[in-house]
Amino acid sequence: MDKNRPVGEFDLSDSKLEERADRIIAQGNLPRHIAIIMDGNGRWAQRRHLPRVAGHRTGRHAVRRAVRICSRLGIKVLTLYTFSQENWKRPPDEVRALWSFLEETLAAEREELHRNRVSLKASGELESMPPMALTALRKTIDFLADNDGLIVNLALAYGGRTEILRAATSLARRVAAGELAPEAITEAEFRSGLYSPELSDPDLVIRTSGESRLSNFLLWQSAYAEFHVTPVLWPDFSENDLLKAVSDYQNRERRFGAVRDATQPQKYPAKRSPLDPAVWKRLLKARP
Repeated sequence: MDKNRPVGEFDLSDSKLEERADRIIAQGNLPRHIAIIMDGNGRWAQRRHLPRVAGHRTGRHAVRRAVRICSRLGIKVLTLYTFSQENWKRPPDEVRALWSFLEETLAAEREELHRNRVSLKASGELESMPPMALTALRKTIDFLADNDGLIVNLALAYGGRTEILRAATSLARRVAAGELAPEAITEAEFRSGLYSPELSDPDLVIRTSGESRLSNFLLWQSAYAEFHVTPVLWPDFSENDLLKAVSDYQNRERRFGAVRDATQPQKYPAKRSPLDPAVWKRLLKARP
């Protein structure tokens, strides 16, 4: 472990992982906020002829690995899609098991999270959670409240469309009450009605299991996020898989709709404008 590292950061206990993490940190351009759609627990279990809940339980270890790596890299926020509103449609026994696993995980992990200065937040329709799970969540959030390291944000009973509708309804009420003029509505005003407006938007969204969709996750916040899709099922998602996703992010150019810096080398000769038809008219010719 690096003696110069601040007290409280996770020791990865693997020299190769430490070296790779150090290289990624040295490269810079790290995402501030990583969001993960943790998909594939059920398929992982089915491939092993196990009940689906076995995949959810095993997925807890992948959460621990992701938290450790993000803390080690100095990531500011890690949002985990833990329970979606659509998940309520699953068989009752599976739903009960998911909330039970949440309680179990919060109790088992909070001391280590506290030692490593991790704080906890939650986003979603929290009042719809089972009472015991909500109590365990609030207790853990309070226990970790003073920590100043990685923020782990659990998306619980979460739906992106519901979140947007909630924000819009809040604005409508303010307008109806005369507190806000319609023309004064800004993105910042809208954002204030989201579940966790104080958190920055995700820079990198990772989805496991090979699926290429958002699944109603952070629809507003992911407008400019980079996406990384991996075929790895969530219970198998390793530290190296997360490092690979971050490395992929570092090698992308994020322009947010703008153009490359004017100081960069031009593709065209200085005396010929890229708007000159002679430069590109051959590209417009019909091809056989």
